[in-house]
Amino acid sequence: MDLSVVVPTLNGRDQLRGCLDAVADQAPDAEVVVVNGPSADGTTGMVTDRDDVDVLIEVASRTVTVARNAGIDAASGDVIAFVGDELRVESDWLAAVVDGLTEAPVVTGPTHRTLRGGVATESTEEVTITGRTVTAIAGHNVAFQRGVLDDIDGFDEYLETGGAWDVAHRLAANDHAVAWRPKMSVRRELEADGGRADRDWGWTYRALAYRLVKNYGLRPTVARRTLSHAAGDAITAARDVLRGDAEPTTWFGTGRRVLTGIVTGGSDGLVARARDRSDARNPHGLSKRADRVVTKYELGTDSDR
Repeated sequence: MDLSVVVPTLNGRDQLRGCLDAVADQAPDAEVVVVNGPSADGTTGMVTDRDDVDVLIEVASRTVTVARNAGIDAASGDVIAFVGDELRVESDWLAAVVDGLTEAPVVTGPTHRTLRGGVATESTEEVTITGRTVTAIAGHNVAFQRGVLDDIDGFDEYLETGGAWDVAHRLAANDHAVAWRPKMSVRRELEADGGRADRDWGWTYRALAYRLVKNYGLRPTVARRTLSHAAGDAITAARDVLRGDAEPTTWFGTGRRVLTGIVTGGSDGLVARARDRSDARNPHGLSKRADRVVTKYELGTDSDR
């Protein structure tokens, strides 16, 4: 197995350093591809000074789906893994990747979070939509056989969030199984996740409506899932208002953004579904553009272009 590890990053120099140290320790023979968004924190210099990164890609977009596709294009391995720049691969990660790929062409695992009371571990999640069982993947901790990424044409670059869930839907549509390996674990040392107040509610629901409509069309099931998510979040937000943790004007403003996101995402999903009627369902995929990369440094050969 020739493994490439793709690490997208954006203004994350210090946390990226720890991620790359862990990859070098746990997967020393892997090709390492760093895809750097328009960072302004010295990330480029830090990466080019290392001797354990093979390729550095500079992209102009801040969107992680664009970065992941740029990484796929630059990687040479027959297995491509994606790791978040804020994470550390743990000691059994590589062995779990190898083991999982004997069962399925895609393998994913949990994220360990260091908390005051111990370590929290995510488990796998499955949903069933219109009779199709979809296994969630962690976009920050997943490995693919390259042929699978070719089948689905990589990530959908329309999406600023929710790109991994979109991939999961399209994997299911193409009958590509996903293996779960608890030992394919990564650790987040610092709690970097934003709370509900930090969430971009408009894009959250725009992405949800887009990927459901794009992958399944206008069905009652799609409408029910979208509205049930919105209703659940609205109830939770209303409780925050009643407790005094949020202002009523914030609640109404969030509601408007959610509704706008649903309408925009659903409309764009219909257009996307019409543009790509194949099982790939990816009109904004890997093969659709060739201008992602601003600069490419092939660090192993001391050359760039």
